Amino acid sequence: CNLAFFVAAMAVAKAGEKIVLPAPWYFNHRTILDMLGIGTVPLPCRAEDGFVPDVERIAAAIDAKTRAVVLVSPNNPCGAVYPAEAIRAVFELCRARGIFLILDETYRDFLPAGLDRAHGLYAIPGWQGTLIDLYSFSKAYCVPGYRLGAIAAGSATITEIGKVLDNAQICAPRVGQVALSQAIGRTGAWRAANRAMINARADAFRQAVATAPGWRIDSIGAYFAYLAHPFEGVTGVAVAERLARRRGVLALPGAYFGPGQEKHLRFAFANADEAALAMLGERLKGLEMG
Repeated sequence: CNLAFFVAAMAVAKAGEKIVLPAPWYFNHRTILDMLGIGTVPLPCRAEDGFVPDVERIAAAIDAKTRAVVLVSPNNPCGAVYPAEAIRAVFELCRARGIFLILDETYRDFLPAGLDRAHGLYAIPGWQGTLIDLYSFSKAYCVPGYRLGAIAAGSATITEIGKVLDNAQICAPRVGQVALSQAIGRTGAWRAANRAMINARADAFRQAVATAPGWRIDSIGAYFAYLAHPFEGVTGVAVAERLARRRGVLALPGAYFGPGQEKHLRFAFANADEAALAMLGERLKGLEMG
């Protein structure tokens, strides 16, 4: 899906043009745009809104050079899951302005039961002219080393993306594609069980943090949680370093994910079992920043 974003960005924008990127952002999205000379228009998202982008603020950020708006749901880094109506509103805005919505759904398979249909954009007539939908098989099928993803878009857009991809990868590796074509129809029960396990770990993470005074989960979903730390006047970088060195807990500082994120840290809970997560509360409680 990282490569999918790279080629999608190149297909819709050129150096000197702009793409709106909600913050906190997935840092590879920002670095890709920087390398391509495409301007990043930061769209700060607020904890009090669940880090869901506001469509009116997106509208205000779009100008004549804007070529796309990016949404990542469930979000990396903060785990926020955007309501279907919010995604639809941004899609309609992009369609009205004649630009693309690039929707990254790498973690959509880990949405809790009842939320597993994230949006209904494919049911909208003419969606092909506005939407570029990105997906990764690596997470849901537990095959990260094979680097397999997918892009869904209209045929005209796919033609342009194909031109870009031909200069980046020439042709995708066939072995992984053949294996996945068989796995999609045969691993439904296993993937459902895997999703339930990840959601159980999210619950265990919530319970552990609830025992640590001052720490607050501002957003959680799929693989990630975004926590506000309790130390006034201390950077997230300093908190993350002390947390790793003194308490054996690895988290990434919010500043890695865009402006205005110093109060937060990103925790990835999906690969920690519930026994390990149960120790988190005590480790957070024992952290001192004196």
